[in-house]
Amino acid sequence: MKFDRYILLLILLIVWQGLSSLKVIPTPLLPSPVKIFLGLKDLLVIGMPPGHLLPNHILYSLYRVALGFFGAVLLGVPVGLLMGASHRLRRIVNPLVELIRPIPPLAWIPIAILWFGIGMKSAAFIIFLGAFFPIVLNTVSGVLAINPIYFEAAQTLNAKKKDIFFKVLIPGAIPSIFVGMRIGVGIGWMTLVAAEFTGVRTGYGLGYMIMTARDIQRPDEILAGMLVIGLIGYLINAGLKACERTFVKWRV
Repeated sequence: MKFDRYILLLILLIVWQGLSSLKVIPTPLLPSPVKIFLGLKDLLVIGMPPGHLLPNHILYSLYRVALGFFGAVLLGVPVGLLMGASHRLRRIVNPLVELIRPIPPLAWIPIAILWFGIGMKSAAFIIFLGAFFPIVLNTVSGVLAINPIYFEAAQTLNAKKKDIFFKVLIPGAIPSIFVGMRIGVGIGWMTLVAAEFTGVRTGYGLGYMIMTARDIQRPDEILAGMLVIGLIGYLINAGLKACERTFVKWRV
């Protein structure tokens, strides 16, 4: 059935609510689902801090993620395509990529503040780093996974290098590019809360909202904010899957 996938979640919520009502779970530390829902209502009506409503926090966070993610796509996809197409370039660039890639995006926060100051740019930069490397590596893998027979067929037909690049290499790598984009936006979205430590001057952002709720000890609103982050991340991933189905109709 269509709703089978949600049965486990529903059972978990019912058990959670029951244990909270029986005081088995200490609600000051882990509020019940009902209290989290009421906290979500407060975020929508009152705001956190008061007057800073949830929709505005969402818009600011989406804007920061969009800046970092689309920057990663615009740079990461061409770099990945060129690395995949050129063995020499791959040998030169790959050691640098493998050196920087293991550094967690959050470790860049201090240097991001020094470079860009506290604000939108530094937050977007942290998100960019989280998304960039999965996009590059998946793009390279996509190019290397293309069956060589397609290149041989194109060369047999006297296709120019430009035509091979745009009509064979890029279409063949698109499925992996979408995989990299989905992984990249997921990592970028996960770094959002910490990245917004660098963007608190605006007073808006889901990360800023959660930290403010922590300061005044509102665990219900903290968990409500986490729930919103999870739901938006789910919708973004679903949107990218829909785009992939649209642009890669031939993929089984």
